[in-house]
This record gives sequence, structure tokens and C-alpha cells, in this order.
Amino acid sequence: MKSSRILYLVVFLSKFCISFSVVASFESMTKSHGYSKKSAAHEQDQQKSPQNSAVVPVPYPLPGYGSFTARSTVFSPLAFGAKGDGVADDSLVDGTLLAPARVSTWSKSSPYQWLNFKWVHNFTIKGTGFINGQGSQWWHSSPQLGGNQALRFYAGGNITVRDITIMNSALCHLKFDSCVGVEVNNVSISSPETSPNTDGIHLQNTRDTKIHNSNIACGDDCISIQTGCSNLHVHHINCGPGHGISIGGLGKDNSLGCVSNIKVENIYLQNTLSGVRIKTWQGGAGTVKNVSFYNIRVSNVAIPVVIDQFYCDKSRCRNQTRAVAISDVSYNQIIGTYSVQPMHLACSDDVPCTGVDLTDVRLKTSSSSYNQGFLPALCWNSYGKSQPPLLPSSIDDCLRRNINGDLIKKVERSHDSACQ
Repeated sequence: MKSSRILYLVVFLSKFCISFSVVASFESMTKSHGYSKKSAAHEQDQQKSPQNSAVVPVPYPLPGYGSFTARSTVFSPLAFGAKGDGVADDSLVDGTLLAPARVSTWSKSSPYQWLNFKWVHNFTIKGTGFINGQGSQWWHSSPQLGGNQALRFYAGGNITVRDITIMNSALCHLKFDSCVGVEVNNVSISSPETSPNTDGIHLQNTRDTKIHNSNIACGDDCISIQTGCSNLHVHHINCGPGHGISIGGLGKDNSLGCVSNIKVENIYLQNTLSGVRIKTWQGGAGTVKNVSFYNIRVSNVAIPVVIDQFYCDKSRCRNQTRAVAISDVSYNQIIGTYSVQPMHLACSDDVPCTGVDLTDVRLKTSSSSYNQGFLPALCWNSYGKSQPPLLPSSIDDCLRRNINGDLIKKVERSHDSACQ
């Protein structure tokens, strides 16, 4: 029998240590299956205090695996050199962590988290290992049941995730919620194009973040930027397949959406539904402002440039006049091929998009596309300026220039105040 690969996830926290229970299953070759207890939902997280919350390692209830029996082993961080002094090294992932594959294994009351870190600071996860969510049963269930998020951070600070591979999550692969000071570097994320709701990296209420030098392929947004995010720098990302890099959807159910100071540059997107996209629901409030997309290369992307203030994931949505205000968005050096439409700027009738800049946008039809009915660029109620070169020609007159400045400033002030 071949020796088992060493699997260890060592967590060093200030003044206490967390151990993960790990399942080691043995057949002709040894495999390692990792489990952790799931946390409460986001609302419960906000009500709990991190004080006096040291976690006792408890083995997860083990399912059977074919004709052999799984056994549980608890690995203590102390066995791998952890000091628990808040100074020593952080978490190293080598080998493979496997989530339970069977839907029936997960708790029906809270199936949405697998590896969940709350209130951690000055914390790093790194290594050459794999985190495999084994989400295929969730994707193919009818009706779709949802599923767990592979790796989630809540209310943390100064967090780094680097060098690891996250794959086949039932839902989003890597999530940051209410965090400050995040860096994701040299991470690979992958799931099939047909896996629903499998965002690569999902951010909400998170600021001061860098995501760079990573490869993401999934069945939803490669990077999803939700409300409460600011001061985000995304660069040198390969995205595809997937739905591109998206801000939103914001404003669902008349909610508040606030996103600002987003810089996305040096991105390569291939075979994605969108390239760079901002999407908001009708009826929302708040602002998306100070967003820059620079040096975005696209290959066979359905619609490379999207602002959609009429976003709707159902067959029909109610028309509403209120909308999240979008302003000061620049597109510079957006170059490559599209398979459906070069640009789709659909702004609200009552809250137009303002300060939109188009510079050096060169988009051609894709020779590898099966679509023969390419659509011209669409621009509705979007204001700003453009500078050549601009291709195709339908982009030339896309933006309006004359606008009631006093009215727009009044609208923007009202939306800005909601986000302060």
C-alpha cells in the first residue's frame, strides 16, 4: 500500500488554536477526506462574539465510502509546531481536503459553509494543496438545492490566501464577508462551466483588497463584487469559462448598494458570458462610483462591456423608477473578440449613468463563434466621453454628452448620502 499523503491544516490564532477533524479513508490507495463543522448563517455571525470562543475539535459524522470503512483522525496543530502565540506561522495546506460528496451528509438546517473562519486577524492560508468541494451532486439536483461554500472568511483582518487550488465547490469557492485588508495571490480556482452559482471569488462588505496573479474557471462570476466593497485592486487574472468580472447585482428587493474605488486591470477573459460587468436591479438605492477597467483582453466573450441597470434573473421583473446611481466608470484598452454584442450599456431611465469614459475600445466579431447574428452596441441613457480608436463603428455615438448637470448632481448627492 502506498503511503498516505500528508494532509495538514494548521491554524494559528491569537491566544488559541483551532483543529480540524480529518477523515482518512483507505482502499488500494490511501485518500484523505477533510471535514469541518459548519457555522451559523451571516445574521447569526453578527450576533456572536469572538471572545472565549476556542473551538474544540469534534469529528464530523462520517459517511460510508463504498466497500471500505472510513475512520476519523483529529490532527492537532500542536503536532505540527503550532505555538498559538499569535506570532508563529499560519496555515499550510498540502495534500487534498475533500468535502463530503453526498448531499445527504450535510445538515439540512445549515448546509452553506464548509471551511469557515471567523474573526481571524493577521492570518495566512498557503500551500501546494487542493481544497475540493465535490459539488457535482448539488449542481445536478432537481430542484437545485444550493450547497456549501468551500472557503469563507467572516469579519477578519489582514488575511492572505495564496498558492492553493480550490475546486468544484457546491457554491462559491472563496468568499470574504465583512473583512478588511485581504490579499489573494497565485490561487487557482476551477469548476465546470455548467456548475451553477459557483462564483470563483465573492466579496461583500469588504475593503482594502488585492486579488492578483490567479487563474479562475467556474460556472458563474470569476470575481463577484457586492455591496459594501471599496478600495479593491484586481490585476493579472485569467478568467474563463465563467460569467466574467462583475460588480453586483446590487439593489435587489429595493436594497442599498454601495461600491466605490474599484480598479481592474491586466485581465484576460476567454469564452465567458460577460467581460467586465456592472449589474443592478430596478428599485435599489446607493452608488457605484470611481471604477476603472484597463487593459482588458477578451477572446470569444459574449458581451465584453456591460452596464445593466435592468438586471433580472427571472422571466419578468416589475418596472421601477428608483435605481443605484452609476458614475465615473472608465474603460481603457478593451481589446479582443466578441460572440454576441460588443457593448451593452443599459442605464436607468430616471437615474442615468454619468462620467462614462470609453478610450481605445477595439472589439471584433469572433471567428470561432457559431453565432451569425451579431448585435450592434447598445447604449441607453449613458453619458460621458469617448476617444478613438473605437471599434466597431456602433460604439462611436454610444455616449450622450448633453445633460442637465444640476439635476444629476442632485441625484448623485442623494445617493451618496445613503452610502455614508
